[in-house]
Amino acid sequence: MGRIIIIQFITLDGVVEDPDGSDHTSFGGWAMRHGPQGVAGDKFRLGPILEHGTLLFGRRTWEHFSTLWPTRDDPFSRIMNAATKAVATHREIDSDVWANSRAVDKPLADWLRDTLATDVVVIGSGSVVKALADEDLVDEYRLLVFPTAVGSGRRLFPTGHRLALASAEQVGPAVLCVLTPDRA
Repeated sequence: MGRIIIIQFITLDGVVEDPDGSDHTSFGGWAMRHGPQGVAGDKFRLGPILEHGTLLFGRRTWEHFSTLWPTRDDPFSRIMNAATKAVATHREIDSDVWANSRAVDKPLADWLRDTLATDVVVIGSGSVVKALADEDLVDEYRLLVFPTAVGSGRRLFPTGHRLALASAEQVGPAVLCVLTPDRA
């Protein structure tokens, strides 16, 4: 049985919004202030999951990523571009824009039941993360915590959430925290 893994860049005060500045918020670009190496490569330690699992995006995140990744040609980008990608959306997507992309063609919970023979990794995609967390479907959070507090913005856990720490490791300028829901 596969796992549902959420990966996020996050600030010390829990903000996940606009880490690269592309949404042009007043606090945006907070992850990029630590340099491009702070976010480059497999910082989330996904390894073979990218080859055998499925990346799940909300439409806005997929649209943004589809403008960035297809033109990149470093080793990690080649893996990302080759990965299987699914987009939770009610709109059509142009699957030719980013290789191996397809729209989720049924309700998300039904799609997950059919897909969970492999790991599913959700990148960004706040509405998808919220829907999965609300249904208690998340198995693991991999959070790259940057030593920054921005004071405002959309938070990953706006109303609180009980988690158990599985591991923590310094990765460049940030700390990769692997957490599991505390269902006790």
